This record gives sequence, structure tokens and C-alpha cells, in this order.
Amino acid sequence: MRWNIAAEAISMVMLGIIWVYARKGSHLPTLKNRMFQGCLLVTFSAILTNILSTLMIYRYDEIPLWLTGLVTTVYYVLTPLMGLAYFLYTVSVIYPDAQDGQLRRVVGVWLLPGAAYALMVLVNPFTHSLFTIDAARGYERGRLVFVTYLIFYAYCLASIVVTVYNHRRIDRKIYRILAAFPVLAVLVILVQQLYPDVILSGSAATCALLIIYLHLQNKQISVDYLTGVPNRQELLNMLGYMIKRAPNKRFVLVVVSLRDFRIINNTCGQITGDEFLKEVCRFLVQAGPRDNVYRFSGDEFALLFTNENVEQIKRCVRSVQSRMTQPWHAADYRFVLSAVMGVIAYNRGDTLEKTVSAIEYAVYEAKTGKFGQVCYCDQKMLEKLERRRRIIQVLREQLARQSFEMYYQPIYSVKTGTFRYAESLMRIPHSPIGPLMPFEFIPIAEETGLIAEITYVVLDKVCQYINRLLAKGIDVGSIHVNFSGVQFNQPDLAGRVLEIIRRNNTPPGAIVIEFTESTLAESTQVVTAFAMEMMQYGIKMGLDDFGTGYSNIASVINIPFGTVKLDKSLVWVSMESEKSALAIKNLSRTFTELGMKVVAEGVETDAQRQLVVDFGVDQIQGFYYAKPMPADEMEDFMLKHQGDTHGD
Repeated sequence: MRWNIAAEAISMVMLGIIWVYARKGSHLPTLKNRMFQGCLLVTFSAILTNILSTLMIYRYDEIPLWLTGLVTTVYYVLTPLMGLAYFLYTVSVIYPDAQDGQLRRVVGVWLLPGAAYALMVLVNPFTHSLFTIDAARGYERGRLVFVTYLIFYAYCLASIVVTVYNHRRIDRKIYRILAAFPVLAVLVILVQQLYPDVILSGSAATCALLIIYLHLQNKQISVDYLTGVPNRQELLNMLGYMIKRAPNKRFVLVVVSLRDFRIINNTCGQITGDEFLKEVCRFLVQAGPRDNVYRFSGDEFALLFTNENVEQIKRCVRSVQSRMTQPWHAADYRFVLSAVMGVIAYNRGDTLEKTVSAIEYAVYEAKTGKFGQVCYCDQKMLEKLERRRRIIQVLREQLARQSFEMYYQPIYSVKTGTFRYAESLMRIPHSPIGPLMPFEFIPIAEETGLIAEITYVVLDKVCQYINRLLAKGIDVGSIHVNFSGVQFNQPDLAGRVLEIIRRNNTPPGAIVIEFTESTLAESTQVVTAFAMEMMQYGIKMGLDDFGTGYSNIASVINIPFGTVKLDKSLVWVSMESEKSALAIKNLSRTFTELGMKVVAEGVETDAQRQLVVDFGVDQIQGFYYAKPMPADEMEDFMLKHQGDTHGD
């Protein structure tokens, strides 16, 4: 009998293509991925032995019978067991946890038919129940050859049954795929039985694998389109898998972050910038763990060392540092790229979120320059990061309850000797991690963006407090509310501010919105437009910390500020330098002539008080008069110091 093996040869080529591309996909050693690789191996081996067996049977009189018999036996073992391999793959998709008891029971039961069939093939040289090869007649099928097809059909049917039985625990799309591919394989084998001279077993398997690969195993989404290395999500998947499956195994993660790469894109264009990124990535693949280099973000790459070899890691870090001192070439451009690195070693018990937060924090700290080009995230830094996480949690909880405590620092009016003004200050004196100071939680609130909503809550509380003072007959000039630079990135900022003031029915003139020089320098146009709009409604604006080195005097003059606060550093330097004192005095006079009130802050001694009075300032704020105090104490303070307010 002659067989047509053209379809098998084509299937072998297709299978090789699938295998090549599958190796470029996900590297996660999950049960599903391992089973898919097993399916590829079994199918490839089955097709190869099928083709070899067929060719050897044609020339059985030229090739040793034992060799032909051996290859044919292997073929008989593998061909129907392709069905078992696909069944195991189906089960691994449905039960992804290798420790799942249900998975073990299902596999244990359904391995028995395959094991029994394999035994049947192994004893075939004695029983000749499946096939016979001898020198006289060549190859002949045995009386039980139908069992080969029966086993294949049984595993295909088992795949469908297990899929249908578990349809509620798997995604609908995955369910349809798992139910469809064994049906397709069965149909192809049925065609072969109708045309026994055409061998299609490999084609059936390849078609099934093609469906699986295209819909379930194709992980192109996990590969960065530009550099060809796995992307951030694939790294997160890998880290999550390692933490869950091998919590005792330590690994080290290094993130290389390029500095100011946007300058490259602005200078050379996006396309050339991409070429630089690809060059950097190619170098990191050579210098680091070859199969564990990931694109962490736009201009950041992660190197995952799964074996904690300290010398290898140090060598890699030194290699990156050395390379970054040399120029990189792309198109006609030549640049030296600056980079920093964050390094974190995984410790047992750390979660994926904690690990990623730690490496991102290490990169952030490296960018500050406090640790040089490389920041190793040690235990001290992890404790600092944990405290930062707890502070964020406290801020969110306090924001949700609007439970921030407001303190107020009185501002002394030089002409009247009264305290009609104050600065509002948010405080967190009580929290699960103890009192939190502004210098600690305000920067974190700004970094996380929480400061925006917090400021609206503060403004609302200040409005309520002003109303409370007015209701008790306390004369209030105005209370200052600090606005972060982040605030000016908020949509409809003016609308939100006006809505809060109107809802509380608070006199607009009793509010001074205060922001720093750095905010003015970074967002001059936005701040100017906001100030102009607030002025129309009688809301005053104040410039805080003047003299810290950010302001353009022209910008200050053109914005309708009601007050300008001289930073405490100006007061202190004026105590030591007559020239500085003269300059600050002239500045104060200029602001006063422009219709602004000048406030000297940070005054702590009588000598400083006398100095700023000599400057001609309108108001003084500092510990010399009073420290920030809770709302009730501030109310008593203002009642005690009320007096004649004419001319203020």
C-alpha cells in the first residue's frame, strides 16, 4: 500500500513556524505554557516518526527490520497520545494552579487510558495486535489497530467534556476555543479514515495547535513592539509568578532609567529617538541577563536576575555605567546618554505591589542624585517606602472623611497692632502611625496628586471658620489658603473655588489664595489668568515665599497680588548683611507703592521684628507673636487681641 504524506510534510513545516514564533512569546513557566511546549514537542515527534516510518516501510527490504519496527512503534505511541497532550493542555488552561487538587484528580484518571495504550504498543512485537513488519510481507495492520483511533477520539471527547463541565469558571472566548479545536481534529481524522491512503494525523494536530497558538498562546501583546523585548506587563506577570510559585527564591531587579531622553526626541525626532532606544536595549541584552531584559516604560529598561549572583549583578551595573560615558550613534546623530539605576533584591513575604513600588522608588531616589547614579533599595529605604505608603493611606482616609485638623497662625498688622489676618495650615496630629508633620506629608500629597482635593477640603473648612468668627462678632480681615502648583493643573479650578465660597456664603474678600514663587515660574500664564478671574469676584491673591529665587519681577508686577510674603531667608540674610537689608527694604517699598501689602514671615526675635518694621512691611508673621494654633485657640486669641482697626 502506498500513502500520501505530502500533507504531513506541509504540517511539519507549519509546526516549525509555530514553534519558532512561540519561543518569542511569553517566557512565563506557567503550567499552561509548559503544556503548550509539550504539545509542540509531541506533535513534531509524531509527524517526524510518521514520515520516517512511511519512507522506511516503502524500503523495508533495504533497511534493517528492527529499525523500521522501532520507528513505527514510536510513531504508534505518539500519534494517538497527541490527543492526550491536547487534553492536558485543556486541563492546564481550566486549572492553571499546578497544586489544584481537582487538576490532579482529573489528570490522574485520564492518564490511565494513555498508559494502557502505551503498554499495548510496547508489547506489540509479541502480540502483533497493532501492526506487523516482516521480511516476507512487509507492513501489515493488526486486528486492534482501531484502538489507535479510539484513544485519539477518547481524548478529544474528554477535552470537550471537561471544557463544557467547567464552562462557568473560564472566559467565554476561551471556552469556545477549547471546545472547538478537538472537534476540528476529530473531523480531520475522520477524513483520513474515509481516505486511508492519505495520512492526515499530523495535519489534524497542527490545525489544533494553530488555533491554540493564534488565540491562546500568541503573546505578541507581551512583547514591546519597538525593541522586541518583553514589555512591562510581561515583567509584572513574571514577578507575580515567581513570588507566588517560589516565595523562598531570591531575585534581583535592576531598572535602568535614561535621563532627559525627551531632549533626544526633540532634537532628532521620534524616529531617530527610537533608534537610540533600540541601541540601548541591544546593549542591555548583551550586558545583562539575555532572556530577562524588559522595557519597563518609555525610556526605562528592567533587568531581572533570577539567580542572585552578586558579582554578575555588580559586573552588569559597572558595564552599564561605563557604556553610558561613551557616545551612542543613530542616523547622523551622536549623543552621550545619561542614566541612573535602581536596584532591589526580593525578600520573602514581599508582594508584587511592594516590589514594584520599591524599584520605582529606588529609581526616583537615584534621580534626585542623593545616591549617585545607582540607588540600592536597602532595608532602611524599604522602611521609608513603607512609611510613605502608610502616609498615603492616612491621607486618603482623612480625605474621605474630611477629617483634617485646621490650625491658624495669626498675622500681626503693624499699623493697628491687631491680629485680623491669619494663615490656615492643615495638620494631622493623630493617625495610626502617630503625628504627621507638614514637611513630611505635603510633598507626598503633591507627588500623588491628592493635594488637589485636599486643598478644596481645606478651603471649605476655612470658609466655615470665617463664617463662625463673623457670627461671633470677631472682625476678620482675611485668612490665607495655600494652593500647590498641582492645583493649577486641575480642570475648572476657578469654578470649584467659586462654588465652595458661594456655597458657604462666605465674603469673597475674606479669602486670600496664596501660592509660591515656583508655581508662578512654572505656570505663569495659568496663574495670571486665574488671578485675573478671582479679582473680578473680590478674591485676593497672595505670593508666598518671595525671594526663594524663582520669580520674574515682571510677572509679579503684572499679577494683581493683594499680598507678597517675604521669605524668612530674606529676613535672616538681612540680619547679617547691610546690602541685603537695603535691597529688601527697597523691594518692600516698591511692592507697597504698587498697592500690595508686604508680609514678613519667619520672624522669631525682637531684632528681626525691628528690622522688618524698618523695612516698612505691613504685616508680620512668625513665632515672635504666635505659633500655629487650633481653631478654638485661634478664636480666643483673636477675641483677646481685638482693638481699633482703623487704617489697617
